Amino acid sequence: MPDPQPISVSLASPNRLAISIIIPTLEEEAKIGATLSSLRHAAINYGAEVIVVDGGSGDRTLEIARRFEFAQVVEFNIAHRGLQMNEGARVARGDALLFLHADAVTPPGALDTINNALSNSRSLGGCFQIRFPQVAPVSLGAVAWGINLRTRLFHTATGDQAIFVRRSVFEEIGGYERIPLMEDIALFNQMKRRGDVAVLSERVEISPRRWQRHGVWRTVLLMYALRLGYWIGVPPATLKQFFLDVR
Repeated sequence: MPDPQPISVSLASPNRLAISIIIPTLEEEAKIGATLSSLRHAAINYGAEVIVVDGGSGDRTLEIARRFEFAQVVEFNIAHRGLQMNEGARVARGDALLFLHADAVTPPGALDTINNALSNSRSLGGCFQIRFPQVAPVSLGAVAWGINLRTRLFHTATGDQAIFVRRSVFEEIGGYERIPLMEDIALFNQMKRRGDVAVLSERVEISPRRWQRHGVWRTVLLMYALRLGYWIGVPPATLKQFFLDVR
């Protein structure tokens, strides 16, 4: 049977920005179904464009993604998250771009919240705060609290926090840098240099799998060490050697 085609949805309404949701995937058969299920209302009722950009998965990621008639699936076949997101932005039609990890679930009304944030012409984009599922270890509540506090105080964000940006600003920046790690932080820093960014009070639910697999406090310490290394100028390619990937 031929692959199902994306349904036709309206990208904009008189009082809403057209938003494209871009999801990079690689070996995400365990998570992509839940993520896309959570976006059905956004796609059908809000009219958001949903684009899955796969980096060459050998599992059932593509098969599962194609079951969702509202999602456009792009076989990019280069396992580089930044380049995958750039490719999604290239084919997207929205006025604003929301970059969502394949293991993250947006809160109800997320697109209306983004639309409200961008109704301020000075706001170039922003991010959400995070939470873990209720079944996650209690220690991860402290981790989320620390990440959210850092985000509010310093207006910094990582890809887990569902970064969104006006399309025109993304194109002015030149998209994500061609670096193997910290591409999300680099993009957000570029946004901040150009204008205001919004830190939304709503929270994206992210997977605890990295912390559970590698240990909560080991992972926390490593992540802050990597951020420090990036801040003092260690090349991202060097930092990547120490990164704990879970895909």
